[in-house]
Amino acid sequence: TEILRKCIKAHHGSPKKGVSDHNTICGSNRTKCAKNVRDLTLGAKLAKRFHAPFYLDMRDIFVDTIKDVLPKKLVWLLKPFFSLVEQWAVKRAKKVNLVSGGFFSYFKERYPNQQFSFFTNGIDDEFFKTQGQNSQATKRSIPEVVYAGNMGEGQGLHHIIPRLAKHFEGKLNFKLLGDGGRKLQLENALQAHNVNNVELLAPISRNELIEIYQNADVLFLHLNDYDAFLKVLPSKIFEYAAVGKPLWAGVSGFAAEFLHEHVSNVAVFHPCNVQEAIECFEKLDLKTQPRDKFVAQFARDNIMRDMAEDILDVVGHKRP
Repeated sequence: TEILRKCIKAHHGSPKKGVSDHNTICGSNRTKCAKNVRDLTLGAKLAKRFHAPFYLDMRDIFVDTIKDVLPKKLVWLLKPFFSLVEQWAVKRAKKVNLVSGGFFSYFKERYPNQQFSFFTNGIDDEFFKTQGQNSQATKRSIPEVVYAGNMGEGQGLHHIIPRLAKHFEGKLNFKLLGDGGRKLQLENALQAHNVNNVELLAPISRNELIEIYQNADVLFLHLNDYDAFLKVLPSKIFEYAAVGKPLWAGVSGFAAEFLHEHVSNVAVFHPCNVQEAIECFEKLDLKTQPRDKFVAQFARDNIMRDMAEDILDVVGHKRP
């Protein structure tokens, strides 16, 4: 990974092909079930085999999330297994990074003797040039709201978009890009409400997506109303905020706190609450406004550099 390359470069100079000469094992979990388990177990096993320090990067609490997004019978079967995998990996780690500060209470309660760091997701280089240098008001008579991302149970768009868009007919147009397990349900709900101001599009390339963001008037974010999502910090926040567009977000818990603290020109409402979404929209200033402080603080290169230093500190290496 890029972080591991930075560690090698910091300690040995320019990175070599392969990492067999490096004596630190880094593991990361993800939201995908198979990859989550594979990464946790593989990293911990390699660390044990080579007697190397294990640095664990936690990007999701899968044990906590499955109860809200999987059928109850499947949760009953899988949760004990995933709990054991998590315990084994976290206890094997010398330090655990939590990508969201909302994860801290969960992990501190279960692993009180573990060390934790808090390096979040960040802003990729291609988004640095997307925001203008000056404020620019929208020129459209009917502003365009853009959502780009997954359309699954976790996002819950089928619970919010049909009624929300119907309310704003003639006042807002919605452009939704992506795919997922609830896209068909979303399409059916739009038809049932006779909504005519929503455009559903397939996923597109990163370069095309940036152009869509630049042409939007408002960027929309939404998570379903599940307890597990009170702890998460969606990576989408970082690319949205970097563009400088007004941000309309249906999130709660740590994500809502983060937005209020770090992002200007944002309207936050409780997930799936159409009336709150309608009311808070009026708080937005429909202008593109640079968020220079946010971009500087959460640039991915800066976060990876600091995380690489943290990994080196954990294993006792210092820059020459």
